[in-house]
Amino acid sequence: MGVRGLNMDTVIKVENLTKRFGNFTAVDNISFEVKRGEIFGFLGANGAGKTTAMRMLCGLSIPTEGKGTVAGYDIFKQPELIKKSIGYMSQKFSMYEDLKVWENLELFGGIYGMNDKVIKQKTDELMIKLNFEDERDKLVKSLPLGFKQKLAFSVSIFHQPQVVFLDEPTGGVDPITRRRFWEMIYDATAQGITVFVTTHYMDEAEYCDRVSIMVDGRIEALDSPDNLKKQFNAKNMDEVFQQLARKAKRVDN
Repeated sequence: MGVRGLNMDTVIKVENLTKRFGNFTAVDNISFEVKRGEIFGFLGANGAGKTTAMRMLCGLSIPTEGKGTVAGYDIFKQPELIKKSIGYMSQKFSMYEDLKVWENLELFGGIYGMNDKVIKQKTDELMIKLNFEDERDKLVKSLPLGFKQKLAFSVSIFHQPQVVFLDEPTGGVDPITRRRFWEMIYDATAQGITVFVTTHYMDEAEYCDRVSIMVDGRIEALDSPDNLKKQFNAKNMDEVFQQLARKAKRVDN
């Protein structure tokens, strides 16, 4: 699958990125680039270091060593500007359950500095696009899980960020809902948004343009799914992942 972005600007670039906690090296000298409009899969077993790496990229944790930029901003010197230029969605869905659907969009739009007129216009457009007109005034906690997932992703890209970080966004939903969610991801990349995604579902790794696989804090493989399957003589990405995961020596980060 080719990269769908309109151009090939580098949106994320890290060189020799390292994070230590005392004597423990959680992320060990990793380097990679991600292009605009790319779906970049960031995989690794529990304890591999991927969550720690993502926190550094999101401006939530300062690296011990190395250098890097996200959306053109330095991860050491400009973490607050990074936070304003990205979207983020986790498996727990960072929305306010006791607010209505439209109130969540208004709140997050305001946090990201959008003006009221644009927020209202984009909210109206989104309700139509998601077929959410009947849910507009419902409390988020009353929505089915699949609806919450759609809304959480829509909130994460509401301000049209350069890159959105998705941390295991499809956990706990059925395969059909997962597939529909990936259609939303493709739609976002068509708008030029870069998607950086972690997942435990290896079939989803097949949907990515490129995939990196971390083992014990290091990136042990990075290429397109097709190339990785050839390299490891594997039928699918699950076989690739299992071959690499067996090398792991540590259990938790």
